[in-house]
Amino acid sequence: MEIILKEDVANLGYKDDIVNVKSGYGRNFLIPQGKAVIASDSAKKVLAENQKQRAHKLAKIKQNALELAAKMEGTTLTIGAKTSSTGTIFGSVTNIQIAEGLAKKGFDIDRKTIFIKESVKEVGYYKAQVRLHKEVSVEIPFEVISEN
Repeated sequence: MEIILKEDVANLGYKDDIVNVKSGYGRNFLIPQGKAVIASDSAKKVLAENQKQRAHKLAKIKQNALELAAKMEGTTLTIGAKTSSTGTIFGSVTNIQIAEGLAKKGFDIDRKTIFIKESVKEVGYYKAQVRLHKEVSVEIPFEVISEN
């Protein structure tokens, strides 16, 4: 089933992408949730016209994302967490703590755009990926230290 995404869907595509999905996933989840529409000929024509009109705005958004990525490039974070005597964290460090750390540095980043590849359950050095745009992402190194 061919559909047009109305918003970004993780592991599937970005807004205005035309993707093929299984019909059950499209009809039972994506379309009722308002995340997609069926890719008919008329919907494709409307999409093409909208993309043509939006091309200039998208270039400006990408340029802003590139500028923000350049500013964030050398940023490192230190995150404190309560730990046991062996260095194991009670709970784990998530994208929420990374977003709060970036906010303290002056970067207002939505936590949904921050991805940590591995689970952070011990003291040490890790990396988080911040996706500012579908073509622009930055890796932010961070260190988890003990608050004890």
